[in-house]
Amino acid sequence: MCQATTTTRGHLLSTRNRLGTSTRNRLGRRLVQLYVGLALYGASSALLVVSGLGLEPWNVLHQGLAELTGLTIGVVSIIVGAAVLLLWIPLRQRPGLGTVSNVFVVGLAMDGTLALVPDAHGLAVRIPVLLAGVVLNGVATGLYISASFGPGPRDGLMTGLHKLTGRSIRLIRTGMEVAVVATGFALGGTVGIGTLLYALAIGPLAQFFLRVFAAPSASGRSTVVATGSPERAILPG
Repeated sequence: MCQATTTTRGHLLSTRNRLGTSTRNRLGRRLVQLYVGLALYGASSALLVVSGLGLEPWNVLHQGLAELTGLTIGVVSIIVGAAVLLLWIPLRQRPGLGTVSNVFVVGLAMDGTLALVPDAHGLAVRIPVLLAGVVLNGVATGLYISASFGPGPRDGLMTGLHKLTGRSIRLIRTGMEVAVVATGFALGGTVGIGTLLYALAIGPLAQFFLRVFAAPSASGRSTVVATGSPERAILPG
């Protein structure tokens, strides 16, 4: 009887150890996905800047503010992201690790890439740089959203306004992006064929890479982890 009990306890401990190791491995993979994805997102945005053919909506605003203030576009991205995150408070949105990391990592990666990548001259160079930036942005989106550590600050603002107003996500997202593009353009941000290409391509690209990089679900979720299926996530802004 004692031997059977000891054997059973041994099996239970072994099972718990395997489950613990598996959970840590999943968490480790998701953390790697998060930070690699955010770094690549910043790098992809920098490639769009280098192409000079048009930026994604929020970076039109960031570039316009950078022109106005003399700050780098990455620093402006961090400041705007932090300001948007403050708007979560009255909307009762709860940030995750990915939300806070998004504010800093994307801006730092953008400035770092811009410091390393030379200027592009001529359409023969600028068009491939633009295409590479759009595709890389889709890869980055799939990586960081599928890690499920929380939405970006701008996405949380959209979902918060959706809950507050009852308006559709599509309407709120469109309204916000039209507003930031118009404001950024008025301040000197770059709007062009790249802006249109990004708007048309990022949805299908992100959806594809969300499926490619979907992380295995963990048995338990940390308080810094957002719940919900990655396929239903809103694209980062």
